[in-house]
Amino acid sequence: MRKIIVQEFITLDGVMQAPGGPDEDTASGFKYGGWTAPYFHAADEEADEFMQKWMKPTDLLLGRKTFEIFAAYWPSHADMWPGIMDVTKYCVSTTKTESDWKNSVFLKSVEDIKKLKSSGDSEIQVIGSGNLAQTLFKHDLVDELRLMIFPITLGTGKHLFGEGTIPAAFALSDSLVTKNGVIFANYKRDGEVKTGTIGA
Repeated sequence: MRKIIVQEFITLDGVMQAPGGPDEDTASGFKYGGWTAPYFHAADEEADEFMQKWMKPTDLLLGRKTFEIFAAYWPSHADMWPGIMDVTKYCVSTTKTESDWKNSVFLKSVEDIKKLKSSGDSEIQVIGSGNLAQTLFKHDLVDELRLMIFPITLGTGKHLFGEGTIPAAFALSDSLVTKNGVIFANYKRDGEVKTGTIGA
């Protein structure tokens, strides 16, 4: 069974829209694109090393919009992400069926994702792809979360978690707090949500 890992930049209030630049995703008039940039300019070596662990080459599972952003950018910047051209890029879309980007495969449904998940034992990484991530949470298909939590609130924008997210427990497996307040947190799925009474 393949492990699906959702890796995201998020704000304290859970916004994940357009972390990389002003023009990345301006849907609904979003005007804060590039909100991660000031923190990466001030990142320390320890944070860079931690990030490199998360960016090791692995197959990608992407929503259509994120796929199109990646396909337009990474072929000419592949030296910044070694291996990106060689891994398989799975795009989940009901409309897109082909691309010039090397090693691209197209999926149409949750059933296709389930078949992919059961097709081997290597990791599959989801980056960005907010609607896809929410679908994966809804169908209990997320094995691991890798979150980079930035010390800001935006109050508007697309959120990582939406309606339909199932109750689920996760356990922290690795973490780092950078000098400028960014929290790297790696969570692995840990069964069902447990409840009780404090102090009882």
